[in-house]
Amino acid sequence: MKQTYIRERGFSLLELTVVVVVTMIALAMAVIQTSGLMPNLKANSAMYQVSGQLQAARDTAMTQRRQVELQFVGNNQLTMTVVEPVGISPATTITLGGGAQFILFGGMPDTPMAFGNNAATYFDGVSGGPIGMQFTSTGGLVDANGSPISGTVFLGIPGNSATARAVTVLGATGRIRDYHWNGNAWQE
Repeated sequence: MKQTYIRERGFSLLELTVVVVVTMIALAMAVIQTSGLMPNLKANSAMYQVSGQLQAARDTAMTQRRQVELQFVGNNQLTMTVVEPVGISPATTITLGGGAQFILFGGMPDTPMAFGNNAATYFDGVSGGPIGMQFTSTGGLVDANGSPISGTVFLGIPGNSATARAVTVLGATGRIRDYHWNGNAWQE
């Protein structure tokens, strides 16, 4: 009786090694490509954090019919305080995450709103904004005298101008806009 051997089908060790090496090279290329995205994602997150908190302060002022005072503290904190009829409520402070800071990169032009860019937080011609800056029950942003003020918050990751972001507030209406720097101009 003749014995027949059936050859098993499958991959050789060499073929399997080639597939693993090609996969590893593709993964390495993907990691290299996405590693540059992390600073931009962190800057976007900080921009959305600032604009979200400003919007929340404006909404609180309008819905509760109260003034909400704003104060930029240090290089990465925003404090909001609701002014009550018999005093003030506890302040809410947010800290920018991901290493983002209020920062104005040198040589960068002002946003299209043109509220000024002499400081990282610049409202009504004052670095950090005037004392008593607040959203009113009508939604506008005003100074302590009740005069509408506009301004810009510039932010990003220090040492990386590609992460430049800006949030503007139009005083009369309280409209908040987000901008990112594309390397040549601010884009909304």
